[in-house]
Amino acid sequence: MEPPMEYELHLGDCLYVMRSLPANSVHIVVTDPPYGIRFMGKSWDGQDIEDRAAYRASMPSHVEACGPNGGHRSIAAEAGKYDLTPAGMRAFQAFTLDWATECLRVLKPGGHLLSFAAARTYHHMAVGIEIAGFEIRDQIMWVFGSGFPKSHNLKGEHLGWGTALKPAHEPICIARKPFPGTVAANMLEHGTGALNIDACRIGVVDAAYARNCSGDRGNAGTRSIEAQSATSLRAGGGSAASGRWPANLIHDGSDVIVAMFPAEAGAAAPVMGTEPTANGFSGAVSYSGMRERMAGAFHGDTGSAARFFYCAKTSRADRHAGLIDPGPQFKKGTKLRKVEKTDTKGNNHPTVKPTDLMGYLLRLVTPLGGKTLDPFMGSGSTGKAAVL
Repeated sequence: MEPPMEYELHLGDCLYVMRSLPANSVHIVVTDPPYGIRFMGKSWDGQDIEDRAAYRASMPSHVEACGPNGGHRSIAAEAGKYDLTPAGMRAFQAFTLDWATECLRVLKPGGHLLSFAAARTYHHMAVGIEIAGFEIRDQIMWVFGSGFPKSHNLKGEHLGWGTALKPAHEPICIARKPFPGTVAANMLEHGTGALNIDACRIGVVDAAYARNCSGDRGNAGTRSIEAQSATSLRAGGGSAASGRWPANLIHDGSDVIVAMFPAEAGAAAPVMGTEPTANGFSGAVSYSGMRERMAGAFHGDTGSAARFFYCAKTSRADRHAGLIDPGPQFKKGTKLRKVEKTDTKGNNHPTVKPTDLMGYLLRLVTPLGGKTLDPFMGSGSTGKAAVL
């Protein structure tokens, strides 16, 4: 029987709490901090947000019939906005710098930081993380089809024009604490610095693609030093792979997203090596003249090309797990202001992340028995995924 997983809960401002933690004491940080965009009018999402909202509400409206909650003063019009002034943008970046600096201190060398962000303020968050001392390694895009556009629709001669696109993705910043020496040496000493690729491979269903992910091509995405062409791949040590190499794209599996990918992922026909090139000749151009194209095996894959890890937005069962599920609490068409002012039951946090998504991110960067830190706990999505 495995011993129960140990965990600690700290109540307080994360900046002050993290200062009480020892340096180099955690392996990874996976978190979902405030985005600075006044998400759904929540006062915690952005410095001086309520002051800006009050100032905007005090301005005279260009719409004569505008009431205290209508026109440009409405919550719907405000949702998703952020302080565009240079001072406001610097304040959000400085806020990120403060918490990222503490994350850098408590992380072990080579420890990863994964942080969700908003599309419009990601750049300031990434810069704050980088200035804190992290190395920006990559960005994962979580793509979904269930976003709701926060647009102000125009009328009259400009009918059909709006002010915003439908939100369909959230970026996730992947950063790493610098370390001396090699990744291999750092993994031996601290267990950090690399990604757990095999734990996050994407399973395949068609036999042709499964063959492409096994044997001598099991580490698809890694070039062989003995390769005769740029597409010749091999597995480390000749081991078979269990699926597709994880990508920096995650989608929700919805019909609208899957439909964006080609229905057929395979090649139309095998490469024989004698096909004409774009210039009309047979073979490829090289410095010494013409040479034949490299013949290749025909895999004939079937199915959608959307072979990425997919995770839908948080389900009702996932959101209220461990609580009494209150069921639907608002009728279709309920105004956002009523949603905000109503005392709801269950888990009413507005940005609950799916347990499956958080579990995937944790598997990607956490060593066996490693310690995870989430400075912005919210409703506990990261911790829930860690203990399951």
